[in-house]
Amino acid sequence: MSVLVCFHAHPDDEVFTTGGVMRLAADAGHRVVLVVATDGAAGEHPAGLLAAGESLADRRMRELERSAETLGVARLVPLGYPDSGMAGTPENTNPEAFANVDVDAAAARLAAIIEFERADSVTIYDAHGGYGHPDHVQVHNVGVRAAESTGHDAVYESAMNRDHLRRLLSANPEVTGDAQPPDLDTFGLPESELTTAVDVTGTIAAKVAAMRAHESQIGDFGPMLGMTEDQLRAAFGIEWFRLRGGAPGLQETSLRL
Repeated sequence: MSVLVCFHAHPDDEVFTTGGVMRLAADAGHRVVLVVATDGAAGEHPAGLLAAGESLADRRMRELERSAETLGVARLVPLGYPDSGMAGTPENTNPEAFANVDVDAAAARLAAIIEFERADSVTIYDAHGGYGHPDHVQVHNVGVRAAESTGHDAVYESAMNRDHLRRLLSANPEVTGDAQPPDLDTFGLPESELTTAVDVTGTIAAKVAAMRAHESQIGDFGPMLGMTEDQLRAAFGIEWFRLRGGAPGLQETSLRL
């Protein structure tokens, strides 16, 4: 049995870029450990969703637990840092928010998990955090520092394939140039920098079920839940990674487990 540790910023982030590899690893008999840095309390949610006395952080934790179960997670570790929110928001000025905490201190917590679990592969984010969210960038910084301190050499930066996204958008007649994301040039990584493409089409049902588990985040997942199965496979059927220290160019079709 090998061990996969996936490090994410918020409850629901686990679904997009590593939900498939986690489900595949679990189905192959490996141990999957999900570490989530923040409580997600700065996320938006539908009005009237929360019960009386229920906090968004509590609700998102329960959603995360359901998602983790769906994706085959054997151990869920919430680090409990306050959500930093987007740059420029009030939450981003909280000195205790994850984006503002001491990198070495946070890395020591992650390193302890990596060493205790004897992880074979660890996933983090690329240096831009996919799209620049402060918590995502901090996941990269903390993850890199933890890997350095443990000497771990199978660290994968999960990232959207920028060129694949462009191909999907150009093939969709409903998407005009004006409708494309304005920051596409900085979103994810170019295909030439990626090393690993994992076919996770067989896990699409589990990924969709995990999306549905995050009811408070329907604003993020709603458009995906309306996709046809073919569209879901095209958009989420491959999960992309860059192996830190690996030569650029797609060479691997699985993580090192």
